[in-house]
Amino acid sequence: MFKPHITVATIVHAQDKFLVVEEWVNNKPTWNQPAGHLEADETLLAAAERELLEETGINGKPQKLIKIHQWVAPDGTPFIRFLFSLELTEQCETQPQDSDISCCHWVSAQDILTSDCLRSPLVAQSIDCFLDGNSYPLDILGAFGEHYR
Repeated sequence: MFKPHITVATIVHAQDKFLVVEEWVNNKPTWNQPAGHLEADETLLAAAERELLEETGINGKPQKLIKIHQWVAPDGTPFIRFLFSLELTEQCETQPQDSDISCCHWVSAQDILTSDCLRSPLVAQSIDCFLDGNSYPLDILGAFGEHYR
């Protein structure tokens, strides 16, 4: 049976800058949007909120769904990634709670699009999708049943 990894990511944008989280992979710093895996007992939105808090210290709720990407990593791992956005009025301090995240940076779209330290090509693709301006209301997503918190 096909079992893709289900992940969530949130583009955090404020004052023409984007928030990236930095973690070290194979002794190299890598950038990503605040992102992670969906857990069994949570909704997609709850997962995005949790990952945002864990990786940045920001307690915020995604405002829009930007894109759903299907992607196969170079090692053959399949992913389905739900991309959300959160627009802030100003850049804020960050305090990563996840020990895998070394720090966060507010950077320009161009910094991301030209970076050679992205966790995956989806990081730049996500910025392109955000800049395209297309989005969907969150009520397009639903969770049915008492299982979800």
